[in-house]
Amino acid sequence: MEDSVFVIFLGFGCIWILMGVIGWIAFLKSEGEEIKFGKWGLIVAIPILIPIIVALIIGVLYH
Repeated sequence: MEDSVFVIFLGFGCIWILMGVIGWIAFLKSEGEEIKFGKWGLIVAIPILIPIIVALIIGVLYH
């Protein structure tokens, strides 16, 4: 029961991230920009995503 608050927090965080990505894509599409991810996008995204994924995996394994 104690973990339910944490799950709700993560759920809302994922929803906010999803809304931000969808808003960014909608903004680029409204301006007529092509959506593409180059090597610089990966250089920025990978160091952000790896710790998040590792922390979630550790949380699952040690729960």
